[in-house]
Amino acid sequence: MAATDSIISARPTVVIHTHGCKLNQADSQVLARQFQEAGFTVVKSPSLADVMVLNSCTVTAASDSKARQYLRRARRANPDALVVATGCYAQRAKDDLSSMEAVSLVLDNRQKDRLVSTVATKLKIKERSSVETAPVALRSRAMVKIQEGCDQVCAYCIVPKVRGRERSIPPESIVAEIASRASTGCREAVLTGTQLGTYGFDSPGTDLRGLISRILAETTINRLRVSSLQAQEITPDLLDLWQDSRLCPHFHVPLQSGSNTILRSMRRRYDTARFAETVELVRERLPDAGITTDVIVGFPGEGVREFAESYSFAASVGFSDMHVFPYSIRPGTSAAHLNGQVVEGKKRERMGEMLELSATAAREFRRAALGQSRPVLWGPAKRQDPSGFWAGLTDNYLRVRAQSERDLGNTITSTRLIDIDGDWITGEVV
Repeated sequence: MAATDSIISARPTVVIHTHGCKLNQADSQVLARQFQEAGFTVVKSPSLADVMVLNSCTVTAASDSKARQYLRRARRANPDALVVATGCYAQRAKDDLSSMEAVSLVLDNRQKDRLVSTVATKLKIKERSSVETAPVALRSRAMVKIQEGCDQVCAYCIVPKVRGRERSIPPESIVAEIASRASTGCREAVLTGTQLGTYGFDSPGTDLRGLISRILAETTINRLRVSSLQAQEITPDLLDLWQDSRLCPHFHVPLQSGSNTILRSMRRRYDTARFAETVELVRERLPDAGITTDVIVGFPGEGVREFAESYSFAASVGFSDMHVFPYSIRPGTSAAHLNGQVVEGKKRERMGEMLELSATAAREFRRAALGQSRPVLWGPAKRQDPSGFWAGLTDNYLRVRAQSERDLGNTITSTRLIDIDGDWITGEVV
Protein backbone atom coordinates (compact mmCIF):
# COMPACT_ATOMS: atom_id res chain seq x y z
CA MET A 1 0.00 0.00 0.00
CA ALA A 2 1.42 3.36 -1.04
CA ALA A 3 1.93 5.92 1.71
CA THR A 4 2.39 9.66 1.77
CA ASP A 5 3.72 11.45 4.84
CA SER A 6 4.65 15.01 3.98
CA ILE A 7 4.13 18.57 5.09
CA ILE A 8 2.20 20.67 2.58
CA SER A 9 2.81 24.37 3.05
CA ALA A 10 0.45 25.85 0.45
CA ARG A 11 -3.30 25.32 0.52
CA PRO A 12 -3.67 21.57 -0.16
CA THR A 13 -5.92 20.31 -2.94
CA VAL A 14 -8.33 17.38 -2.97
CA VAL A 15 -10.42 15.64 -5.59
CA ILE A 16 -13.44 13.56 -4.51
CA HIS A 17 -14.71 10.94 -6.93
CA THR A 18 -18.05 9.24 -6.25
CA HIS A 19 -19.41 5.90 -7.42
CA GLY A 20 -22.90 4.56 -6.82
CA CYS A 21 -26.06 5.94 -5.30
CA LYS A 22 -27.33 9.38 -4.34
CA LEU A 23 -26.56 8.54 -0.72
CA ASN A 24 -22.90 8.33 -1.67
CA GLN A 25 -23.28 11.65 -3.50
CA ALA A 26 -24.69 13.18 -0.32
CA ASP A 27 -21.76 11.82 1.69
CA SER A 28 -19.30 13.22 -0.85
CA GLN A 29 -20.88 16.67 -0.71
CA VAL A 30 -20.45 16.61 3.08
CA LEU A 31 -16.82 15.54 2.67
CA ALA A 32 -16.22 18.41 0.22
CA ARG A 33 -17.54 20.94 2.72
CA GLN A 34 -15.48 19.42 5.52
CA PHE A 35 -12.31 19.52 3.41
CA GLN A 36 -12.93 23.15 2.52
CA GLU A 37 -13.56 24.06 6.15
CA ALA A 38 -10.23 22.38 6.98
CA GLY A 39 -8.44 24.61 4.48
CA PHE A 40 -8.35 22.39 1.41
CA THR A 41 -9.27 23.46 -2.13
CA VAL A 42 -11.54 21.03 -3.95
CA VAL A 43 -10.41 20.47 -7.55
CA LYS A 44 -11.70 18.29 -10.39
CA SER A 45 -8.50 16.88 -11.88
CA PRO A 46 -6.56 14.11 -10.09
CA SER A 47 -3.34 15.45 -11.60
CA LEU A 48 -3.83 18.68 -9.60
CA ALA A 49 -4.70 17.01 -6.30
CA ASP A 50 -2.58 16.40 -3.23
CA VAL A 51 -5.33 14.08 -2.01
CA MET A 52 -7.61 11.84 -4.09
CA VAL A 53 -10.66 10.32 -2.39
CA LEU A 54 -12.80 7.58 -3.92
CA ASN A 55 -16.20 7.16 -2.28
CA SER A 56 -16.87 3.64 -3.52
CA CYS A 57 -19.85 1.40 -4.22
CA THR A 58 -19.99 -2.37 -3.84
CA VAL A 59 -23.51 -3.24 -4.98
CA THR A 60 -22.17 -5.43 -7.80
CA ALA A 61 -18.89 -7.08 -8.79
CA ALA A 62 -18.71 -4.51 -11.60
CA SER A 63 -18.81 -1.75 -8.97
CA ASP A 64 -15.80 -3.29 -7.22
CA SER A 65 -13.90 -3.56 -10.50
CA LYS A 66 -14.73 0.05 -11.38
CA ALA A 67 -13.36 1.17 -8.00
CA ARG A 68 -10.08 -0.69 -8.43
CA GLN A 69 -9.65 0.69 -11.93
CA TYR A 70 -10.20 4.25 -10.74
CA LEU A 71 -7.75 3.89 -7.86
CA ARG A 72 -5.03 2.62 -10.20
CA ARG A 73 -5.72 5.44 -12.70
CA ALA A 74 -5.61 7.98 -9.89
CA ARG A 75 -2.23 6.72 -8.74
CA ARG A 76 -0.85 6.84 -12.28
CA ALA A 77 -2.18 10.37 -12.76
CA ASN A 78 -0.44 11.59 -9.62
CA PRO A 79 2.17 9.24 -8.13
CA ASP A 80 2.87 11.54 -5.17
CA ALA A 81 -0.74 12.05 -4.04
CA LEU A 82 -2.42 10.53 -1.01
CA VAL A 83 -5.01 8.11 -2.49
CA VAL A 84 -7.87 7.38 -0.09
CA ALA A 85 -10.53 4.69 -0.52
CA THR A 86 -13.75 4.97 1.46
CA GLY A 87 -17.41 4.01 1.05
CA CYS A 88 -19.19 0.69 0.79
CA TYR A 89 -16.43 -1.30 -0.91
CA ALA A 90 -14.06 -0.13 1.82
CA GLN A 91 -16.62 -1.31 4.37
CA ARG A 92 -17.10 -4.73 2.79
CA ALA A 93 -13.52 -5.60 1.83
CA LYS A 94 -11.15 -3.25 3.62
CA ASP A 95 -8.21 -5.67 3.52
CA ASP A 96 -8.54 -6.14 -0.25
CA LEU A 97 -8.27 -2.41 -0.86
CA SER A 98 -5.51 -1.98 1.72
CA SER A 99 -3.39 -4.50 -0.18
CA MET A 100 -3.53 -2.44 -3.38
CA GLU A 101 -0.26 -0.72 -4.16
CA ALA A 102 -2.18 2.28 -5.54
CA VAL A 103 -3.97 2.97 -2.24
CA SER A 104 -2.48 5.02 0.59
CA LEU A 105 -5.31 4.88 3.11
CA VAL A 106 -8.60 2.98 3.55
CA LEU A 107 -11.40 4.31 5.76
CA ASP A 108 -14.72 2.47 5.88
CA ASN A 109 -18.20 3.99 6.18
CA ARG A 110 -17.98 4.08 9.96
CA GLN A 111 -14.80 6.14 9.71
CA LYS A 112 -16.07 8.71 7.18
CA ASP A 113 -16.77 11.24 9.93
CA ARG A 114 -13.08 11.44 10.71
CA LEU A 115 -11.75 11.06 7.17
CA VAL A 116 -10.79 14.73 6.79
CA SER A 117 -9.01 14.95 10.14
CA THR A 118 -7.21 11.68 9.42
CA VAL A 119 -6.00 12.97 6.06
CA ALA A 120 -4.91 16.30 7.58
CA THR A 121 -2.93 14.47 10.24
CA LYS A 122 -1.39 12.17 7.66
CA LEU A 123 -0.22 15.17 5.63
CA LYS A 124 0.81 17.12 8.75
CA ILE A 125 -1.51 19.98 7.81
CA LYS A 126 -2.26 22.52 10.50
CA GLU A 127 -5.85 23.63 10.99
CA ARG A 128 -6.76 26.76 9.05
CA SER A 129 -8.56 29.72 10.54
CA SER A 130 -12.08 30.48 9.35
CA VAL A 131 -10.71 33.53 7.50
CA GLU A 132 -8.52 31.25 5.38
CA THR A 133 -11.27 28.77 4.57
CA ALA A 134 -12.26 28.69 0.92
CA PRO A 135 -15.94 29.26 0.15
CA VAL A 136 -18.01 26.22 -0.71
CA ALA A 137 -18.62 25.96 -4.46
CA LEU A 138 -22.16 26.78 -5.55
CA ARG A 139 -24.32 23.77 -6.33
CA SER A 140 -27.74 23.98 -7.92
CA ARG A 141 -28.79 20.67 -6.33
CA ALA A 142 -27.92 19.36 -2.88
CA MET A 143 -28.08 15.71 -1.88
CA VAL A 144 -29.34 15.69 1.70
CA LYS A 145 -29.10 12.46 3.68
CA ILE A 146 -32.13 11.87 5.89
CA GLN A 147 -31.44 8.30 7.01
CA GLU A 148 -28.84 5.57 6.85
CA GLY A 149 -28.96 1.79 6.73
CA CYS A 150 -31.58 -0.81 5.83
CA ASP A 151 -33.42 -3.48 7.83
CA GLN A 152 -35.16 -5.18 4.89
CA VAL A 153 -32.37 -7.66 4.02
CA CYS A 154 -33.34 -8.48 0.44
CA ALA A 155 -31.72 -11.71 -0.72
CA TYR A 156 -29.37 -10.12 -3.26
CA CYS A 157 -28.38 -6.96 -1.39
CA ILE A 158 -25.14 -6.26 0.47
CA VAL A 159 -26.27 -2.80 1.62
CA PRO A 160 -27.47 -3.83 5.12
CA LYS A 161 -23.99 -5.21 5.82
CA VAL A 162 -22.11 -2.14 4.59
CA ARG A 163 -24.55 0.56 5.76
CA GLY A 164 -25.86 -1.08 8.95
CA ARG A 165 -29.29 -0.94 10.55
CA GLU A 166 -31.79 1.78 9.76
CA ARG A 167 -31.38 5.03 11.66
CA SER A 168 -33.03 8.38 11.01
CA ILE A 169 -31.34 11.76 11.13
CA PRO A 170 -33.27 14.16 13.41
CA PRO A 171 -35.73 16.31 11.43
CA GLU A 172 -34.35 19.50 13.01
CA SER A 173 -30.92 18.77 11.54
CA ILE A 174 -32.36 18.07 8.09
CA VAL A 175 -34.49 21.23 8.06
CA ALA A 176 -31.51 23.29 9.22
CA GLU A 177 -29.25 21.84 6.52
CA ILE A 178 -31.76 22.51 3.75
CA ALA A 179 -32.39 26.03 5.04
CA SER A 180 -28.65 26.64 5.04
CA ARG A 181 -28.26 25.32 1.50
CA ALA A 182 -31.15 27.50 0.31
CA SER A 183 -29.59 30.57 1.93
CA THR A 184 -26.41 30.06 -0.11
CA GLY A 185 -28.30 29.83 -3.42
CA CYS A 186 -29.00 26.13 -3.76
CA ARG A 187 -32.27 25.63 -5.67
CA GLU A 188 -33.10 21.95 -5.17
CA ALA A 189 -32.69 19.53 -2.30
CA VAL A 190 -32.82 15.80 -2.97
CA LEU A 191 -33.76 13.69 0.05
CA THR A 192 -31.50 10.63 0.02
CA GLY A 193 -31.10 7.51 2.08
CA THR A 194 -31.15 3.74 1.82
CA GLN A 195 -34.76 3.28 2.93
CA LEU A 196 -36.60 6.61 2.86
CA GLY A 197 -40.10 5.24 3.32
CA THR A 198 -39.45 4.12 6.90
CA TYR A 199 -37.90 7.44 7.92
CA GLY A 200 -38.76 8.34 11.51
CA PHE A 201 -39.55 4.83 12.78
CA ASP A 202 -36.93 5.44 15.48
CA SER A 203 -38.05 9.02 16.22
CA PRO A 204 -41.48 9.05 17.88
CA GLY A 205 -43.87 11.59 16.38
CA THR A 206 -42.24 11.92 12.96
CA ASP A 207 -42.34 10.13 9.62
CA LEU A 208 -41.48 10.91 6.01
CA ARG A 209 -44.71 12.81 5.42
CA GLY A 210 -44.13 14.92 8.50
CA LEU A 211 -40.53 15.62 7.51
CA ILE A 212 -41.49 16.76 4.00
CA SER A 213 -44.24 18.97 5.43
CA ARG A 214 -41.74 20.62 7.77
CA ILE A 215 -39.21 21.22 5.00
CA LEU A 216 -41.86 22.86 2.82
CA ALA A 217 -43.13 24.99 5.70
CA GLU A 218 -39.82 25.98 7.27
CA THR A 219 -37.43 26.47 4.36
CA THR A 220 -37.35 28.54 1.18
CA ILE A 221 -35.85 25.79 -1.00
CA ASN A 222 -37.28 26.17 -4.50
CA ARG A 223 -37.56 22.46 -5.30
CA LEU A 224 -37.66 19.31 -3.20
CA ARG A 225 -37.15 15.84 -4.65
CA VAL A 226 -37.52 12.45 -2.98
CA SER A 227 -34.87 10.15 -4.39
CA SER A 228 -36.44 6.68 -4.00
CA LEU A 229 -39.49 4.99 -2.47
CA GLN A 230 -40.70 1.39 -2.36
CA ALA A 231 -44.01 0.66 -4.08
CA GLN A 232 -45.80 -0.19 -0.83
CA GLU A 233 -44.67 3.10 0.75
CA ILE A 234 -46.43 5.43 -1.72
CA THR A 235 -49.88 6.14 -0.31
CA PRO A 236 -52.67 8.60 -1.16
CA ASP A 237 -51.90 10.45 2.07
CA LEU A 238 -48.26 10.89 1.09
CA LEU A 239 -49.14 11.95 -2.46
CA ASP A 240 -51.38 14.70 -1.09
CA LEU A 241 -48.18 16.63 -0.38
CA TRP A 242 -47.46 16.88 -4.11
CA GLN A 243 -50.18 19.52 -4.37
CA ASP A 244 -47.30 21.83 -3.47
CA SER A 245 -45.54 22.57 -6.77
CA ARG A 246 -42.17 22.71 -4.99
CA LEU A 247 -42.27 18.91 -4.74
CA CYS A 248 -40.91 17.42 -7.96
CA PRO A 249 -43.25 14.98 -9.76
CA HIS A 250 -40.60 12.30 -10.09
CA PHE A 251 -40.72 8.93 -8.34
CA HIS A 252 -37.93 6.37 -8.40
CA VAL A 253 -39.65 3.10 -7.49
CA PRO A 254 -37.37 0.04 -7.63
CA LEU A 255 -39.05 -2.92 -9.34
CA GLN A 256 -36.08 -5.35 -9.47
CA SER A 257 -38.19 -7.99 -11.25
CA GLY A 258 -41.56 -8.21 -12.95
CA SER A 259 -41.89 -11.90 -12.03
CA ASN A 260 -43.72 -12.64 -8.79
CA THR A 261 -41.75 -15.87 -8.43
CA ILE A 262 -38.50 -13.96 -8.49
CA LEU A 263 -39.81 -11.16 -6.25
CA ARG A 264 -40.65 -13.74 -3.58
CA SER A 265 -37.19 -15.29 -3.91
CA MET A 266 -35.63 -11.82 -3.64
CA ARG A 267 -37.69 -11.24 -0.46
CA ARG A 268 -39.22 -8.05 -1.80
CA ARG A 269 -42.26 -6.73 0.09
CA TYR A 270 -44.65 -6.27 -2.84
CA ASP A 271 -45.86 -8.16 -5.88
CA THR A 272 -46.52 -6.93 -9.41
CA ALA A 273 -50.19 -6.22 -8.65
CA ARG A 274 -49.24 -3.88 -5.80
CA PHE A 275 -46.58 -2.26 -7.94
CA ALA A 276 -49.06 -1.65 -10.77
CA GLU A 277 -51.56 -0.14 -8.31
CA THR A 278 -48.88 2.26 -7.08
CA VAL A 279 -48.02 3.38 -10.61
CA GLU A 280 -51.69 3.88 -11.41
CA LEU A 281 -52.16 5.93 -8.25
CA VAL A 282 -49.21 8.19 -9.07
CA ARG A 283 -50.36 8.75 -12.65
CA GLU A 284 -53.91 9.42 -11.53
CA ARG A 285 -52.68 12.19 -9.23
CA LEU A 286 -49.74 13.43 -11.34
CA PRO A 287 -50.21 12.49 -15.02
CA ASP A 288 -46.88 13.95 -16.18
CA ALA A 289 -44.81 12.41 -13.40
CA GLY A 290 -41.57 10.68 -14.28
CA ILE A 291 -41.44 7.14 -12.88
CA THR A 292 -38.00 5.53 -12.99
CA THR A 293 -36.93 2.15 -11.70
CA ASP A 294 -34.20 -0.45 -11.14
CA VAL A 295 -34.37 -3.92 -12.70
CA ILE A 296 -32.11 -6.91 -12.07
CA VAL A 297 -31.75 -9.58 -14.75
CA GLY A 298 -30.35 -13.07 -14.22
CA PHE A 299 -31.31 -13.51 -10.56
CA PRO A 300 -30.95 -17.17 -9.45
CA GLY A 301 -33.95 -19.16 -10.64
CA GLU A 302 -34.81 -16.74 -13.44
CA GLY A 303 -35.58 -19.02 -16.35
CA VAL A 304 -37.03 -18.17 -19.74
CA ARG A 305 -40.56 -17.85 -18.34
CA GLU A 306 -39.57 -15.64 -15.40
CA PHE A 307 -37.55 -13.31 -17.60
CA ALA A 308 -40.43 -13.07 -20.07
CA GLU A 309 -42.74 -12.15 -17.18
CA SER A 310 -40.31 -9.50 -15.98
CA TYR A 311 -39.85 -8.02 -19.46
CA SER A 312 -43.60 -8.01 -20.16
CA PHE A 313 -44.46 -6.33 -16.87
CA ALA A 314 -41.76 -3.66 -17.24
CA ALA A 315 -43.02 -2.95 -20.77
CA SER A 316 -46.60 -2.61 -19.52
CA VAL A 317 -45.63 -0.02 -16.91
CA GLY A 318 -43.96 2.33 -19.40
CA PHE A 319 -41.24 3.71 -17.15
CA SER A 320 -39.64 7.05 -17.98
CA ASP A 321 -36.25 5.40 -17.48
CA MET A 322 -34.86 2.10 -16.22
CA HIS A 323 -31.55 1.31 -14.56
CA VAL A 324 -30.76 -2.28 -15.56
CA PHE A 325 -28.23 -4.46 -13.73
CA PRO A 326 -27.09 -8.04 -14.22
CA TYR A 327 -27.35 -10.03 -10.98
CA SER A 328 -23.99 -10.20 -9.26
CA ILE A 329 -23.14 -12.64 -6.49
CA ARG A 330 -22.34 -10.72 -3.32
CA PRO A 331 -20.56 -12.73 -0.59
CA GLY A 332 -22.55 -12.53 2.62
CA THR A 333 -25.99 -12.44 0.98
CA SER A 334 -28.44 -15.34 0.96
CA ALA A 335 -28.85 -15.25 -2.82
CA ALA A 336 -25.20 -16.25 -3.17
CA HIS A 337 -26.23 -19.70 -1.90
CA LEU A 338 -29.33 -20.16 -4.09
CA ASN A 339 -29.56 -22.84 -6.74
CA GLY A 340 -30.26 -21.92 -10.33
CA GLN A 341 -27.48 -19.40 -10.87
CA VAL A 342 -27.81 -17.98 -14.39
CA VAL A 343 -24.81 -18.29 -16.70
CA GLU A 344 -23.10 -15.04 -17.72
CA GLY A 345 -23.99 -15.41 -21.41
CA LYS A 346 -27.71 -15.55 -20.60
CA LYS A 347 -27.36 -12.54 -18.28
CA ARG A 348 -25.73 -10.51 -21.06
CA GLU A 349 -28.44 -11.53 -23.51
CA ARG A 350 -31.25 -10.57 -21.14
CA MET A 351 -29.43 -7.40 -20.16
CA GLY A 352 -29.37 -6.35 -23.80
CA GLU A 353 -33.09 -6.99 -24.23
CA MET A 354 -34.01 -5.08 -21.09
CA LEU A 355 -31.76 -2.16 -22.04
CA GLU A 356 -33.47 -1.94 -25.43
CA LEU A 357 -36.81 -1.83 -23.64
CA SER A 358 -35.48 0.88 -21.34
CA ALA A 359 -34.30 3.00 -24.28
CA THR A 360 -37.67 2.63 -26.02
CA ALA A 361 -39.62 3.57 -22.89
CA ALA A 362 -37.39 6.59 -22.25
CA ARG A 363 -37.83 7.82 -25.83
CA GLU A 364 -41.61 7.48 -25.52
CA PHE A 365 -41.62 9.51 -22.32
CA ARG A 366 -39.48 12.23 -23.90
CA ARG A 367 -41.68 12.23 -27.02
CA ALA A 368 -44.84 12.63 -24.92
CA ALA A 369 -43.28 15.66 -23.22
CA LEU A 370 -42.67 17.59 -26.45
CA GLY A 371 -44.71 20.76 -26.64
CA GLN A 372 -44.99 21.06 -22.88
CA SER A 373 -43.53 23.95 -20.92
CA ARG A 374 -41.88 22.72 -17.74
CA PRO A 375 -39.73 24.32 -15.06
CA VAL A 376 -36.06 23.58 -15.69
CA LEU A 377 -33.31 24.03 -13.13
CA TRP A 378 -30.15 24.98 -15.01
CA GLY A 379 -26.66 24.05 -13.89
CA PRO A 380 -24.42 26.72 -12.37
CA ALA A 381 -22.33 27.10 -15.53
CA LYS A 382 -22.63 26.80 -19.29
CA ARG A 383 -21.25 23.55 -20.71
CA GLN A 384 -17.75 24.09 -22.03
CA ASP A 385 -18.00 22.60 -25.50
CA PRO A 386 -18.28 24.06 -29.02
CA SER A 387 -22.07 24.35 -28.81
CA GLY A 388 -21.89 26.19 -25.47
CA PHE A 389 -25.25 24.97 -24.24
CA TRP A 390 -26.90 25.25 -20.85
CA ALA A 391 -27.82 21.89 -19.28
CA GLY A 392 -30.71 21.49 -16.90
CA LEU A 393 -33.28 19.17 -15.37
CA THR A 394 -37.05 19.36 -15.45
CA ASP A 395 -39.14 18.79 -12.36
CA ASN A 396 -40.11 15.34 -13.70
CA TYR A 397 -36.47 14.38 -14.38
CA LEU A 398 -35.90 15.04 -18.05
CA ARG A 399 -32.49 16.28 -19.12
CA VAL A 400 -32.77 19.47 -21.15
CA ARG A 401 -30.28 21.65 -22.96
CA ALA A 402 -30.78 25.04 -24.52
CA GLN A 403 -28.91 27.85 -26.23
CA SER A 404 -29.29 31.21 -24.54
CA GLU A 405 -27.35 34.44 -24.35
CA ARG A 406 -28.89 34.98 -20.92
CA ASP A 407 -27.04 33.77 -17.87
CA LEU A 408 -29.24 30.84 -16.89
CA GLY A 409 -26.82 29.58 -14.26
CA ASN A 410 -28.60 28.24 -11.18
CA THR A 411 -31.99 29.60 -12.24
CA ILE A 412 -35.34 27.89 -12.73
CA THR A 413 -37.12 28.95 -15.91
CA SER A 414 -40.25 27.86 -17.72
CA THR A 415 -38.91 26.07 -20.77
CA ARG A 416 -40.74 24.77 -23.83
CA LEU A 417 -39.63 21.27 -24.81
CA ILE A 418 -39.27 21.30 -28.59
CA ASP A 419 -37.15 18.40 -29.86
CA ILE A 420 -35.37 15.18 -28.91
CA ASP A 421 -31.60 14.99 -29.25
CA GLY A 422 -30.45 11.55 -28.15
CA ASP A 423 -30.88 11.29 -24.39
CA TRP A 424 -31.58 15.02 -24.18
CA ILE A 425 -34.51 17.26 -24.97
CA THR A 426 -33.82 20.55 -26.70
CA GLY A 427 -35.57 23.38 -24.88
CA GLU A 428 -36.46 26.97 -25.52
CA VAL A 429 -36.60 29.28 -22.53
CA VAL A 430 -40.00 30.93 -22.36
